[in-house]
Amino acid sequence: MLQAVPSSTELDDLVATTGRMRAGIEKVVTGRPELVATTVAVLLAEGHLLLEDVPGVGKTTLAKALARSIDCQVGRIQFTPDLLPSDLTGVNIYRSQTGEFEFRPGPVFSHIVIGDEINRASPKTQSALLECMQEAQATVDGHSYPLPRPFLVVATQNPVEMEGTYPLPEAQRDRFMARLTVGYPSVDSELAMLDLQETVDPLADLRPVTDAAHVGRLIDVARRIYAAPGVKRYVVDLVTATREDQGLRLGASPRAAIQLLRAAKSAAAIAGRDHVLPDDVQSLAEPVLAHRLLPSTESRLSGRSTEAIVRDVVARVAVPSPSVSARGTRSALR
Repeated sequence: MLQAVPSSTELDDLVATTGRMRAGIEKVVTGRPELVATTVAVLLAEGHLLLEDVPGVGKTTLAKALARSIDCQVGRIQFTPDLLPSDLTGVNIYRSQTGEFEFRPGPVFSHIVIGDEINRASPKTQSALLECMQEAQATVDGHSYPLPRPFLVVATQNPVEMEGTYPLPEAQRDRFMARLTVGYPSVDSELAMLDLQETVDPLADLRPVTDAAHVGRLIDVARRIYAAPGVKRYVVDLVTATREDQGLRLGASPRAAIQLLRAAKSAAAIAGRDHVLPDDVQSLAEPVLAHRLLPSTESRLSGRSTEAIVRDVVARVAVPSPSVSARGTRSALR
């Protein structure tokens, strides 16, 4: 059944709210507007975000800034080698006064879960998040508990070659909608950061611009952004091309296609459009697809990264024409 595209009022509200969120976060994470925009798009697409880079470049700061821009419950997990799955999901505690067990929820029962250095925990503990991230529920002692909406995991990890890290399993990486690399700031941005944080902490002054219930409504608005059949075919063609690429031994999953389309819808909504363009898909193809792919032995030996392979795939897959991409926009549907 075809859903009505968002009204002008709904889109204006989404653009204004996400604009305030981005402006607040950019005061903390300076010089990376595209990074902030993708982070907000993942939130509206009900995905999960993986931030990967060396220590000290602002991964956790970005996660905290996003959490503080929304008036919601935030859970923080510091992943360590001795962390247990029950430390994430919670435990049942026996109460001798009542003779019954009482469930004490863990930090995953929050709207935004910040997982710091997720690849320092054992694979067993990492896997405790699989059900939470895919099904928005946690099962403890045979009983399933729903997680709140919206539910977003923002995890940070250090490069796998650093000491004390475990590589994330393929199934775990596939649960993350996007992986972003923060990178070092430019000289001007770093100078501005020094001036800004010389005497104050901008994160402490960040105030919420919306709440969890409002974000939930914005997520529903983003879901109703129109994607023409040509755009959907373009998403499938990109994903299929990764499965046929000789430089990869594992291509993108069907889940990747679903999440790429959802992320593109969110990007279109943030831009104030009621329909998805191929540009939205192209801009998100690398952060959504690259971390799910496994390079072949030849690619690894030649130093060809999965990011480079995704860029090559985007360059060679045919783009749908503008008439096919925009067919069925608000004016045509009404």
